[in-house]
Amino acid sequence: MRISLKTLLLGAALTALALPASAEVVAITGARVLTGTAVIENGTVVMDGATIVSVGTGAAPSGARIIDGRGKTVSPGFVAVDSGLGGSEVSSVAGSNDLSNNANTISASFDVSYGLDPWSFTLPVARTGGITRAIVVPAHPGGGGGHGNHQDDGEADFAGAGEGGFQSPGLFAGQAAIITLAQGTDILVKPRVAMVAPFGEAGAGVAGGARGAEFTLFKESLAEVRLYARNKAAYDRAGLRDLSLSRADLEALIPVANGTMPLIVTVHRASDILQVLRLAEEEGVKIILDGAEEGWLVAAQIAAAKAPVLLNPISNLPGSLETRAARMENAAALNAAGVVIAIKGNEGSVHRAREARYNAGNAVSHGLPYAAAIAALTVNPARIFGEGGTFGELIAGAQADVVVWSGDPLEPLTTASQVFISGVEQPMQTRQFQLRDRYRNGGAGPNGMPAAYSQ
Repeated sequence: MRISLKTLLLGAALTALALPASAEVVAITGARVLTGTAVIENGTVVMDGATIVSVGTGAAPSGARIIDGRGKTVSPGFVAVDSGLGGSEVSSVAGSNDLSNNANTISASFDVSYGLDPWSFTLPVARTGGITRAIVVPAHPGGGGGHGNHQDDGEADFAGAGEGGFQSPGLFAGQAAIITLAQGTDILVKPRVAMVAPFGEAGAGVAGGARGAEFTLFKESLAEVRLYARNKAAYDRAGLRDLSLSRADLEALIPVANGTMPLIVTVHRASDILQVLRLAEEEGVKIILDGAEEGWLVAAQIAAAKAPVLLNPISNLPGSLETRAARMENAAALNAAGVVIAIKGNEGSVHRAREARYNAGNAVSHGLPYAAAIAALTVNPARIFGEGGTFGELIAGAQADVVVWSGDPLEPLTTASQVFISGVEQPMQTRQFQLRDRYRNGGAGPNGMPAAYSQ
């Protein structure tokens, strides 16, 4: 029987679109349960559809699918922060990277949620590492790892009057989004959850080369936003003075200026952190510190300002003069001071997003309490981005993002045996695993050729 190419392509498309099995009532029993805020020995977690209905030591409900958790650990799905998941496939291939933007009329208004790819090969890899949600952040100068956007020599480095009189390049990198890593075609959970801006050396480079210029530019930008917000009618009839930001950027910055949208500030040096905290207080801006390698030096001030920190606890080498005091005990010191921390993966949390749990384990070995490390991967990221009680925690009423581990999730040899997102068990398969299985024995088919050529 001969099958047409059209039929084969249709079958392949339907397979790609196939969803996991429908949600069901599931009870995981006898496990060590890490709720995100507590530990329950010999615990039971019950999911009904997309929601967790109970967490405790009771019996499983009648008729539920039972998963024997004896000898295993159950945790909330981990949350990747400061991530490029779904927005970047190969960072060096511009056409596959939707995290950065260079248009001078679209800086703060750049919305990464429109470039998300639910078919990205990076998502299943992260999912097999227990990650069920991610905060996807625009690329920007001074940003972390693989999604940092460092301009090449010879390009315009400083903000000024660009084309049309608008600020170029913009101080603001754009707006972050929350995604789910559930298999399917709609991974967007919530767009525009935070604005992003670089400070320190990177921000100074954008503003004109000096830190003082950067702070002046920031304050002037917010002044323009507030002026625009009060006088939209005048702006519409060209009755307002020329502004250095486009209308789209002005609109996008209104919630930052009024304190309802947090601003993720990439900053590394202790003195820069103090100046950012001062700026936030002066302008009434809600900030989230990103990086803060020297944060341990000013941990008390960060805690007093109630500014959460996104950090990589294994950043301990002075890659520049901004991080000369970086140390492995940073996470422990910030947590001890009362700072809410979230632990990042490596190289932009795209291909190496699942390594966040290894970073958390390293932080524990350098003084961070184990419970705080688990919280930094789960409940803290959810709370930082306004989703506390929705995900990141095993409590009744939260989304059923649940991971069953073969052992301690902070141990490198531990694996995730089952991952549920919104109550639906996810496939533990990746393109890498498929290629491994296809070619592990030489890839030979019946006629000595790889299987793909033997049909």
